[in-house]
Amino acid sequence: MSRKEKVLITGGAGYLGSILTRRLLEAGYAVTVLDNFLFNQSSLLDCCVFEDFTVVRGDCRDERLLRDHVKDADIVIPLAALVGAPLCDRDPLTAIAVNRDAVRTLLRLLSPNQCVLFPTTNSGYGIGEKEAYCTEDTPLNPISLYGRTKVEAEAAVLEHKNSLSFRLATVFGISPRMRLDLLVNDFVWRALRDRTVVLFEADFRRNYIHIEDVARVFLHAISHFDSMRGRPYNVGLEDANLTKRELCEVIRKVLPDFVYLEAPIGEDPDKRDYIVSNQRLLSTGFRPEWSLERGIRQLVNGYHILFGPFHSNV
Repeated sequence: MSRKEKVLITGGAGYLGSILTRRLLEAGYAVTVLDNFLFNQSSLLDCCVFEDFTVVRGDCRDERLLRDHVKDADIVIPLAALVGAPLCDRDPLTAIAVNRDAVRTLLRLLSPNQCVLFPTTNSGYGIGEKEAYCTEDTPLNPISLYGRTKVEAEAAVLEHKNSLSFRLATVFGISPRMRLDLLVNDFVWRALRDRTVVLFEADFRRNYIHIEDVARVFLHAISHFDSMRGRPYNVGLEDANLTKRELCEVIRKVLPDFVYLEAPIGEDPDKRDYIVSNQRLLSTGFRPEWSLERGIRQLVNGYHILFGPFHSNV
């Protein structure tokens, strides 16, 4: 029997990691998760049924701890981060230390043959040109500390050579470590609970991708690593470059009683506004399985289980 490939995931108990860890174990990988369990989450309990699953409670900034666990990994996935502009603005020093510096430390400990798959955010595009698609060759212009730290970490990752990065669209969908502070998740929660939402700057556009498809793109990249390495990839739905108003219209298809109001004054603190091309990733053969409407229906179903707005990063 051939040796199982070993994957190390930092931050593997978070919103994405809680899905990805299970999918990797189901695919036959041996997975070690290093996480500080900042939110006291129990999102990986269902993974304990797998004998090739290991949990390390610790901090991704601990160089000695990283050295102990990175040496046996074939594949490294640095998920650990303070995710989102509000959380980073609240603690900027930690954001820089975790989002950028800890990734640089991790990279320094790797051998050239160890593979790195790094998720970043397409918010690095900042404010795009009107009706012009952002491709992976579009200059990056992050407008938040969160965006800047992730852009700087991505640059370090791609210098590793045996690596690639995913510039994720705004992620949505149900996860064992649920987040209600993401735009689609938040709007669907409000539509179900309050039946209304007030929009600021309703014409601002973003791209979207379901959490299950994000996990799938990691597995796809591992299988196609030799042909994909060395490049960044936008990861989003080609038919979901939507304004906030258009997003609300999709939600209304699922929840017809939902009403949204556009505020004539006021502004959204998140100024991102762009449309994104995902053609580079699609050219590798990857196809998302979750449409925006399908994901909204999943959220509605899942929200009948959740009882409070405490599932968030802020």
